[in-house]
Amino acid sequence: MRNDTRRALFLDRDGVINVDIGYPHLPEDCVFVDGIFELVRRAGKAGYDVFVVTNQAGIARGFYSEATFAAFTAWLLQRFAAEGAFITQVYHCPHHPTAGLGEYLMACACRKPAPGMLLAAQREHAIDMARSAMIGDSATDMAAAASAGVGTRYLLGSAAPSEGEECVRIASLYDAIGRLGI
Repeated sequence: MRNDTRRALFLDRDGVINVDIGYPHLPEDCVFVDGIFELVRRAGKAGYDVFVVTNQAGIARGFYSEATFAAFTAWLLQRFAAEGAFITQVYHCPHHPTAGLGEYLMACACRKPAPGMLLAAQREHAIDMARSAMIGDSATDMAAAASAGVGTRYLLGSAAPSEGEECVRIASLYDAIGRLGI
C-alpha cells in the first residue's frame, strides 16, 4: 500500500508567480508577483513540496518553442534558488484543443481544468492531495485542483470561480502565507 504523506503547494505560473502579460517566455518579460519568493521559501520550510502547474498555449499556438519554454523555466528556477526558494518540479501542458498547431492541437488530460498535471505530481512524488493546497488566478486552476482532490484552494485576484467550486479568495500572496500558517 502506498503511503502518500507529503504535502504539496501547487502554483499556477502566469498570474501567480509572474505578472501575466500574455505569453511571457523570455526573462526580460518576467515581472514577479509580490510575495512569491517569500511564499515559496516559507512553504518549503514548512514541509511543502512546491510544484508549478501551467498551461502553455503559447507553445501550441507557435508563439514560442518547447526549448524556449525550457530555457525560461531553467532561468526561473535559478532565480528562485538565488532567493532561497525552491520549486520541486514544473509541469506544463503545451496543448490547446482548438488553436494548437500540429501535434499540439488536441484535447488532453493535462490542460487545466483537467487535473492531469496535478495527478502526475501526486503519482511521481507520493503527495497527499487532501493535505495540499493550490494557488491559482482562474476558475480553471480551481477546477483542476478540485478534480485532483486538493484540499485547500486559493483564488488570487478578481477572477470568479466556476459555479459550485469551493475556494478561498485572496487579495495577495501574503494572504496565502497567513492562511497557510507558514
